[in-house]
Amino acid sequence: MNAQSMRVLTNFERFPKQWATGDCSGEAAIARTFAEFRRGLGSADLLLINCGPGLLLQLCALFLVRPSLRKPLVAVDLVLRAPQSLQSRISTGFKRLLLKQVSLYVHYFRDLSGYEHYFGISPEKSRYVPFKPNIRYKFDTPPSAHGEYILCLGRSMRDFPTFIAAIGALPFPTVIPKPDPAQHGIHGSHYSILSEKLPPNVTLLEDDGSEQAMVNMVSSARLVVLPILKTSLCASGISTYLNAMLLGKCVVLSDGPGGSDVLTDQALICPSGDPPALAALIQRAWEDDELRERTAQAGYRYALSLGGEPELRQRILDVVIPQFKDARS
Repeated sequence: MNAQSMRVLTNFERFPKQWATGDCSGEAAIARTFAEFRRGLGSADLLLINCGPGLLLQLCALFLVRPSLRKPLVAVDLVLRAPQSLQSRISTGFKRLLLKQVSLYVHYFRDLSGYEHYFGISPEKSRYVPFKPNIRYKFDTPPSAHGEYILCLGRSMRDFPTFIAAIGALPFPTVIPKPDPAQHGIHGSHYSILSEKLPPNVTLLEDDGSEQAMVNMVSSARLVVLPILKTSLCASGISTYLNAMLLGKCVVLSDGPGGSDVLTDQALICPSGDPPALAALIQRAWEDDELRERTAQAGYRYALSLGGEPELRQRILDVVIPQFKDARS
């Protein structure tokens, strides 16, 4: 390998086979399983793992016991959660040991305090890259700050009890997509309250989980509210709020990683786990047309500026490759 040519092995779908950044260019090959990565190690100069914590930890374990096989290992959008039980604390300690094999982390959030505390992931080994709206280039729906109801949606680390307590004190029509029971234990959200008696202004809508269904629901919303649990360590809800912004909606978002550490005037930020504060902010945004439309416009400009999947891939390359282009196999 030389500084002008690198071979990247990655599990990113649709990653460009030929890429360039700065004075370096190269090629990429797709691998999806640990076995495929193992077979491709010999010809790879860099391993780029998107999400896939299980896959990442397998590679970390391999490099720990077989250091002669080690290649630069980059973890992108690694989602980790704070331990809540004795078993998870033991697991967290083991993960912390394995993750020492990672060469660089790429995050979609800036606040690394939780990751550093629990997993030893330091700012020195991390880089921030802005995410993108997942629906960019897929739909022609025009942005609009107007709508009929408040919409609370999403799966990852959602604090529905706080939201229900807040919205129950208000008269505004509210919609929540019906959660998929199979997802309850996967994304860490507190769904159970949605099976109880809800305030009369709250309606549960059928949701097939498609992007089209999401676009339809968001397009008819006046406000999009994303209540995130205090225990969230990373950018929970980021794809949802960027999609909503691209559709021209004013977003109300809990503070925390991926929210208050990334946004300024593009959303209305509320303390997490505080129903009275959330209710007050929702009421203000519902009733103050100037505030709602100004925030929606700032959010739309921000989401639009991020591009879509190709631009995100390029941002990742621009951040990652300079760190390793002078390495040698």
